[in-house]
Amino acid sequence: MATSGSTSFNLNIDEVIDEGYERCGLRPMAGYDLKTARRSLNLLFADWGNRGIHLWKVQLNEQALTAGTATYTVASNVNDVLEAYISTTAAASDNANTQDVALTKIDRSAYSALPNKLATGQPSQYYVDRQTTPKISLYVAPDASTYTTLKFYTINRIEDATAYNDQQADVAYRFLPCMCAGLAYYLSMKKAPDRIQAMKLIYEDELKRALEEDGQRTSLYVTPQSYYPNLT
Repeated sequence: MATSGSTSFNLNIDEVIDEGYERCGLRPMAGYDLKTARRSLNLLFADWGNRGIHLWKVQLNEQALTAGTATYTVASNVNDVLEAYISTTAAASDNANTQDVALTKIDRSAYSALPNKLATGQPSQYYVDRQTTPKISLYVAPDASTYTTLKFYTINRIEDATAYNDQQADVAYRFLPCMCAGLAYYLSMKKAPDRIQAMKLIYEDELKRALEEDGQRTSLYVTPQSYYPNLT
């Protein structure tokens, strides 16, 4: 028997809403039913920002370095900066002679303790100020003589659901099941309180599987620490 040959299954926002209501034993009947479901869906996406790193929202960015400038503004859709490095070329100009140097991420306390934040040279550390519009600060401030570009991987926010039948969710296909289950759980709190516990269990189970799948399969090596208290 022939298969479809298609791997493009997805759901429009109105189909996600229908699925959520149906799992609660309901059907959206009025315009407000759609509006409240869309609001719940966007709150669900906001909660996912607290649930870990979603690989489909990781993006490589670049920023031209200016000599003596330590702090640069990051796009407002960025949730956090994961890794950063300085490079001798812009991404579009990468070649066999491109040299990259990784930077170490430090927290606010470590950055505030640095004595001269505007000293210039080759940066080795960076601090991310996670405000509504994030900022990334380098230490030391770049002299931009050899390394001219800052490249950094960000985890971006999931795009809002703003329409219904002509829009799909900004979600990888692996998360379609838990998105529908999550919306059903959120709707049950408002529309079907007798189903809250069941919807929550299903949602958390499907989300757990999706998060476990949405990882990078690399080897992990753990070395125990040696301690010799009586050695002199």
